[in-house]
Amino acid sequence: MYTYLSAMFVGLLIISNVLAVKLVSIWGFILPGAVIVYVVTYLITDVIGELYGKEAARKTVQAGFITQIAALIFIFIAIQLPPAPVFESQAQFEEILGGSFRVILASLISYFASQNLDVTIFHRLKAKHGESKLWLRNNLSTMTSQLVDTAIFITIAFWGTVPGGVLFGMIATQYVFKFLIALIDTPIAYILVYFGRKRETEAAV
Repeated sequence: MYTYLSAMFVGLLIISNVLAVKLVSIWGFILPGAVIVYVVTYLITDVIGELYGKEAARKTVQAGFITQIAALIFIFIAIQLPPAPVFESQAQFEEILGGSFRVILASLISYFASQNLDVTIFHRLKAKHGESKLWLRNNLSTMTSQLVDTAIFITIAFWGTVPGGVLFGMIATQYVFKFLIALIDTPIAYILVYFGRKRETEAAV
């Protein structure tokens, strides 16, 4: 199950980088299209950490970071390659996949800081409570790390381009939405951990 969870984690990260280009309106919140996909990655690292330990979760986060850098390099190369005469969407291709260096840098820094914080908080609580209170460490680690992620990303990506009040509003609205998603994913965490432990038990027999 670890292989599938790790693959899903990395896949969702790459997808989120593409979806982030589109802004969507959900419940009155203006959000990047990647917001729902990206929040799920924190659920996956929590489940991996619960089932396979802190080191496995750390390696998954590191793999995601390296994969994102690799994806950016290959996307850059694809953009720079001369388009075929029959390909008439080069400008749109660059607009969707290119992004700006500042946004990409903000994404990588916020990802690395928040995902590692998520793992740290989750396992400190696990060391204290053992296998009980999964709901507490799942929610507290995700909600805290999502605040850090949102604050770092919005600040680096948009500082100086919008007024301070707008900047704070962007951080607040995105975090409220992520906070709600974190509450919703708790039952899913229990389900995945249950089936993961069951699978590991069956494999050991």
